[in-house]
Amino acid sequence: MEGSAVAKVTGMRRRFWGWAAIGGIVSAGVFLAAAELVALVASREASPLLALGSVVIDAVPQPLKELAISTFGEYDKIALLVGLALAVLAAAAVAGVLQFIRPPLGVAVVVIAGGLSLAAALTRAEAGPAAALPALGGTAAGGVTLWWLVARVRRWAAAAVDAVPDERGSPSPARDGDPAERPTVHAKGATASPSVDRRAFLRVTAIAGASALIVGIGARALIDATSSSFAAVRKALRLPAPKSSVTVPAGAELDVPGISPLFTPNADFYRVDTALTVPSVDPATWRLVIDGMVEQRVELTFDDLVGMGLDEYAITLTCVSNEVGGPLVGNAMWLGVPVRDVLRKARPLAGADMVLSRSVDGFTASTPLPSLTDDGLDAILAVGMNGEPLPLEHGFPVRMVVPGLYGYVSATKWLTELKVTTFDADEAYWTPRGYSAKAPIRFSSRLDTPRTGEPVPAGRTALAGVAWAQTVGIEQVDVSIDDGRWQTATLSNPISDDTWVQWFFEWDATPGAHNIVVRATDKNGDVQIGERTPVAPDGSTGWHRTLIRVT
Repeated sequence: MEGSAVAKVTGMRRRFWGWAAIGGIVSAGVFLAAAELVALVASREASPLLALGSVVIDAVPQPLKELAISTFGEYDKIALLVGLALAVLAAAAVAGVLQFIRPPLGVAVVVIAGGLSLAAALTRAEAGPAAALPALGGTAAGGVTLWWLVARVRRWAAAAVDAVPDERGSPSPARDGDPAERPTVHAKGATASPSVDRRAFLRVTAIAGASALIVGIGARALIDATSSSFAAVRKALRLPAPKSSVTVPAGAELDVPGISPLFTPNADFYRVDTALTVPSVDPATWRLVIDGMVEQRVELTFDDLVGMGLDEYAITLTCVSNEVGGPLVGNAMWLGVPVRDVLRKARPLAGADMVLSRSVDGFTASTPLPSLTDDGLDAILAVGMNGEPLPLEHGFPVRMVVPGLYGYVSATKWLTELKVTTFDADEAYWTPRGYSAKAPIRFSSRLDTPRTGEPVPAGRTALAGVAWAQTVGIEQVDVSIDDGRWQTATLSNPISDDTWVQWFFEWDATPGAHNIVVRATDKNGDVQIGERTPVAPDGSTGWHRTLIRVT
């Protein structure tokens, strides 16, 4: 009988695990809200969730990184934050149950989470001493809330157990258990009913949850308002007219529906970087430091850079994560200053072969020095993109743009430092993560229209797309239908060898399913590699194949 009573009490107590889990989740909300509130005052970049997310981005293995980019594209960071939020909810629920079963294990989980958040915040490149405060404030608020809420659940459970006699009508074994589990006894000796403890828990939980939601969202909104203020600064910025402009030849853009435009609109230009939130950089306080293996350390302000004179450059950029036929490539009209002119002020020393560029968020890229100093290559420090100042998410106020190299070794956004060094002495961000230190772009071609899954009516149909071979140029694009002979497509007039060209081919489409293959030949006479290889370690290869259904 005694064993039956104990089992009954244990079963009743387990019914309260859900309420304890809710207490844990609310406590996590209080943790995050308090941390955001402290971050608003002390260190806006030290939000625990964002700091942990940045650590995850840094630590994720290369295959998972490529999977995230191929699956979510430019929304990969949103997917990461959602995943982290779900993980926090799950861990918080477990902490609540642990605190209910065996205190103070739940509070210990909160302390551990706070420690991880603290370490993540302090190890970020831009972190100062104040970066510790959000995690500390959140840990204190979350831990106290968890202790208080779950203590109320335990009292509620104890009161409920005490109110149910065993088979013999004897007092519940809960009377002899942990004092924290015993029901509340008022001064006159009356035991509180379970409904009293339930109301106390639900009332405080509702207040704490609502407060966390309001405070957390409000603090984050105020923090994000900083980005809005920088958007206003960007909008008000007036860049001087360029000393020289790019001439776009007649016939540079084909009038084919569905083809990629000659210049990719800023809103559609691909974005792949390691910044979980877009850095906010004020042009008035921005500085570029050139040091390392140089005769003279140089520091430039934004006005210094712009004062050197701006020129227009049409350059196509490609991400190393771009799969065959993928969207992570774009062409833009840039406004900037040649990197070689900036490096010339510092006078690189003999023996240097690499420039390690650094972003304000700590990202680094390793660019071969000759790619930046060669008079025949237009590597630039860009301040404008498609007729306006750089968008915030594309590196405002200054970024690098280097034709012929994948972005991870050249296109550093939110630029703050150029360190002249050697490949033997320094490694960039992605090199120890499985990517090549030097990454010249593999030239490629893509079919834009018709697209897979879009039925095409029988008859005369335009096959069209783009091809690129930065610094070399495209000589020819060929199309094969159903593995037949290669047929030469018509090219648009290229702006330069640094930009993509458009192409089209008139096809007499017949009903049925057809396999379309496209390949390019560059001006060196090299034919695009047909064998498929993955993006790591230095870019994908293969011909773009598309299955088209003709009705």
